[in-house]
Amino acid sequence: MGGQVNHDYHILDPDPWPLVGSLSALGFTSGMVLNFHPEQFGLAGPVIMWAGLAGLIATFFMWFRNIVIEAQRGDHTPIVQLHMRYGMILFIASEVMFFVGWFWAFFDFSLFPAPLEFLHGANGDETTNLFLSEGNTELGDRVPNGMEVLDPFALPLLNTLILLCSGTTVTWAHHALIHGDREGLKQGLWATVALGVLFSFIQAYEYSVAPFAFGGNTYSSAFYMATGFHGFHVLVGTIFLAVCLYRAYIGHFTPRQHFGFEAAAWYWHFVDVVWLFLFVAVYVWGGWGAPVH
Repeated sequence: MGGQVNHDYHILDPDPWPLVGSLSALGFTSGMVLNFHPEQFGLAGPVIMWAGLAGLIATFFMWFRNIVIEAQRGDHTPIVQLHMRYGMILFIASEVMFFVGWFWAFFDFSLFPAPLEFLHGANGDETTNLFLSEGNTELGDRVPNGMEVLDPFALPLLNTLILLCSGTTVTWAHHALIHGDREGLKQGLWATVALGVLFSFIQAYEYSVAPFAFGGNTYSSAFYMATGFHGFHVLVGTIFLAVCLYRAYIGHFTPRQHFGFEAAAWYWHFVDVVWLFLFVAVYVWGGWGAPVH
């Protein structure tokens, strides 16, 4: 009989968003490159970049909207949910390797400190030091000598406790959902979203009072890149959980089918664990022995 389903897989309908997303990503990254040469490309760079970004945002919204619709009409069978979990695991694994790169850079700068230099001039005999000024070429053990660092047991420790608490509240929400407690699900998500927003505000304030700026030396560059990208992931995770909160209010998710929320919870736990490594490696070990601001 035509149209009868006799398998456990979901065959996707034709959809333009993968192509739109690919072209938008190409436009966004190309526009950023063109932005570096305004004297040659004028307004073409920002126009292409912002158009690409708009296309990416539209793709995210529409593609995820389609996935929610599929879930609500029952297209996500157990085998489909299993494969979606595989996909989320691989995504988180790729994110782990992303942060491994930042940790690798930080440990390389800390354990094997050396000025970053490049040769130039007509005969390649002139040297420019990228991070250490002339007459100040001495390097500290982990932090350049005389440089102040943030107190790890002040705002960073507070943010650590906030993220640990948020990990417990998202687990509370997950267990409430599994046991059919819709109010517990909403309360747990409200608490997690609020803690995520609080973390972001505290980190923004920490950046505003930090005794060192981005760049200038390898420590500050690695510090801001690692903690800044983690902060971006916290922002994404907070949005992820806020969407789950909205979906909880309109009746989505059941104890047997709630992969969207489960993926958000996995992502949030990943963000928590990365922060613990950042706190120990960058804030505590990285600044150990340096003068505290």
